[in-house]
Amino acid sequence: MASHGEGANLKAAPGAPAAGGEAEQFRGKARLPSFAAPRRYELSLRPDLVACTFSGSVAISVAVSAPTRFLVLNALDLTVNRASILFQALAPTEVVFFKDDGVLVLGFAKQLPLGEGVLKMDFDGILNDQMRGFYRSKYQFKGKEKNMAVTQFESVDARRCFPCWDEPAFKAKFKLTLEVPSQLVALSNMPVANATFAGPIKTVRYHESPPMSTYLVAIVVGIFEYVEGMTSKGTRVRVYTQIGNSNQGKFALDVGVKSLNFYKDYFDTPYPLPKLDMIAIPDFAAGAMENYGLVTYREVALLFDEKSSSASSKQNIAITVAHELAHQWFGNLVTMEWWTHLWLNEGFATWMSHLAVDSFFPQWNIWTQFLDSTTTALRLDSLEASHPIEVEIHHASEVDQIFDAISYDKGASVIRMLQSYLGAERFQKAMASYMKKYAYSNAKTEDLWAVLEKETGEPVKDLMTTWTKQKGYPVINAKIKGNDIEIEQAQFLLDGSSGPGTWIVPITSGCGAPGVQKKLLKLERDKLVISSQCGDRKKGGNFWTKLNINGTGFYRIKYDDELAAALQNALETKKLSLMDKIGIVDDVYALSIARQQTFASLLRLLYGYRGEADYSVLSHINTVTTSIAKISVDATPALAGDIKQLLIKILLSPAEKLGWDPKKGESHLDVMLRPVLLTALVHLGHGKTINEGVRRFNIFTHDRNTPLLPPDTRKAAYLAVMQNVSSSNRSGYDVLRKIYKESAEGEERLQVLGILCSCLDKGIVLESMNLIFTNEVRNQDAYIVLKGILPEAREISWNWLKENWERISKTFSTSSRVADFVKTIVPLFTSNEKAVEISNFFATRTKPGFERTLKQNLENVRISARWAEGIKSEPGLAQTVRELLDKP
Repeated sequence: MASHGEGANLKAAPGAPAAGGEAEQFRGKARLPSFAAPRRYELSLRPDLVACTFSGSVAISVAVSAPTRFLVLNALDLTVNRASILFQALAPTEVVFFKDDGVLVLGFAKQLPLGEGVLKMDFDGILNDQMRGFYRSKYQFKGKEKNMAVTQFESVDARRCFPCWDEPAFKAKFKLTLEVPSQLVALSNMPVANATFAGPIKTVRYHESPPMSTYLVAIVVGIFEYVEGMTSKGTRVRVYTQIGNSNQGKFALDVGVKSLNFYKDYFDTPYPLPKLDMIAIPDFAAGAMENYGLVTYREVALLFDEKSSSASSKQNIAITVAHELAHQWFGNLVTMEWWTHLWLNEGFATWMSHLAVDSFFPQWNIWTQFLDSTTTALRLDSLEASHPIEVEIHHASEVDQIFDAISYDKGASVIRMLQSYLGAERFQKAMASYMKKYAYSNAKTEDLWAVLEKETGEPVKDLMTTWTKQKGYPVINAKIKGNDIEIEQAQFLLDGSSGPGTWIVPITSGCGAPGVQKKLLKLERDKLVISSQCGDRKKGGNFWTKLNINGTGFYRIKYDDELAAALQNALETKKLSLMDKIGIVDDVYALSIARQQTFASLLRLLYGYRGEADYSVLSHINTVTTSIAKISVDATPALAGDIKQLLIKILLSPAEKLGWDPKKGESHLDVMLRPVLLTALVHLGHGKTINEGVRRFNIFTHDRNTPLLPPDTRKAAYLAVMQNVSSSNRSGYDVLRKIYKESAEGEERLQVLGILCSCLDKGIVLESMNLIFTNEVRNQDAYIVLKGILPEAREISWNWLKENWERISKTFSTSSRVADFVKTIVPLFTSNEKAVEISNFFATRTKPGFERTLKQNLENVRISARWAEGIKSEPGLAQTVRELLDKP
């Protein structure tokens, strides 16, 4: 969302003194000084949607609490009228901008009086096209292209709209006024207090907000319609859409109303504002943004059409809405004190959204699906280039890098671990206390631990500090000895080394019987007593035990041979829970990459899943099989074909059972599973699935309403068509491009966009990648084009990236957008030589916003190279593959 900007300009008064002097002390600092703080903003803005500019004025009530002759605040990409700057009746004698910091320093001739005074200034800016600050988004109305004006301020971009103290801890009240064309809808955080009309222009005044951080201020101006609902306490909830689309807002509205009711009860604290609006924005950088009382979304994250949207889209909308509305409490009412504590916002909203959606849609089995988040975080956090949950932020330009799987998914996973350890009731009670204690204020991570300790009497701070202040996590080595299991922890790293970290680990163990053993592992090693319920080792066959029950702990387990064999047997005799099935395969997969277990043992374990029918388990198996198919081509080309056949053998039976056609009354999870399996089989080159996909696609091209290709299975058919596309045989490709251009459905368009690079023809791959520089593809969707690149086309895409790097850097000026290019192309490689080449290329081309991303992805390339070397030299691998293929 944010990176270095162009700074702010001055309309200077004649004879202004030169900048510099003591103002220099405020350059390059992580944070603004605390000697002055805003209490209230009166902000007036006049956007011009034709010229794409805006002008504004602000009057800020500022409390000066210590002797100073300076006021230091944030401004960026604004032209401030110097003559208009006044604090009380004082004009500044010096006005200095530090562009790289987005900081405005006002120096006065003498010390400012202590207490409250009003700072006023006028300014102008541009409604930019970068999806940050105050920006423009294009939409169609009555066949004509129009601009809407939208804000996106998190993390550090309120300063691009108006001069302000742009840090989360500087909470203040906001009173907004907008001057806009009379026919437009103008929304902000609070309801409209009154509006006056003067010809073609109306002046809209909003009620004053409660204290809030600048990054949560929001404005949207355009032509919209809405659907409306009401919470049990009478709060008005609306979903705004473009004209003609309001029906597609009904599902999100229903989830929104339910979410506000759910969180009010969970936190025992009412929703703090008089209304909640949610609105779909055509050009939007993130998935959604939790602005207080006016939540903005990408269209695909809010709009659901019963006829044309998929089941996975429905689920994503529910999770996204529940996530953003959890923020109305966790983030907006109680706000992190500084970006180091971002995880308090994002980890909690991620965890809470699953809790809420599970209560609305229990049949979705959402906590089993949550393990996708845990395994994503475990993967990133086993890199040397990971970072702690609580990460030091030294400059505004660094903030956007930490909106990642550590803050969101590891954050949510350690909360799940803590809640599981403390118990749901105690945890909820403590959360309600925390919410009441810090309402309308700011909190640090330690503040949360203190409340939890007080409410539960447990050593929460000691336990959790080991998980939030150091990066990484442990692997627990479990060995059987007599009637005990000896356990020993060591930091797990995917490169096969062992880090220095130690943790306080909530260990759980059991064997499916009621009653789970719990233990806090505080030292490097300890022992567990094997429960008598877990069978008799001596009698053989029926003994097994599993650690980390249901994957509630954020760690991995490495079992000795006896325990591992017993678990494989428990898997094949259907004794394991769905969550435990996912945990076992993910641990062995990671241990195989780290070369702590053989590739053959991973394949043998996977073979035990061939009768599986559950969505969450199989979508996880699919992630592993995709990775195996990719690495085997580089590691053991001669065996790669056989390995693909083995992977097809594992996935084919559930795919055939589901077939291509939806069945009446089938579950939501089966509807979601069908495309996962069909797409996997197409990727693995399964001829029958590819031919069937092409057959259905050909019918679909002549009849877009055919029941043979509903929204859920279209991606598999599109992918099947792309397998045969080339520059000399491009009819299928051209039809897909036509579908993309003609479709009014956001999800449909993204599905097409995501597979246009999924072929081996150099000309087609380049043509598809170059679409991101045309008006056909919105900037926010560029990364979706790249996600389809196959490993076989990695050299083409890497050369394209190098040749177009300058253009990409200019077109996608925010660091998080540029990082998407690195994330999609770099990990396709699996050699140390390529890692060196990529590293050398970026040595002179990094930006502060994506250094961490680049480091992590280069590390993944080196890890893949090491894994490939291990597979190459593994004895007996061909024999294992043959044996498994020959099994009936």
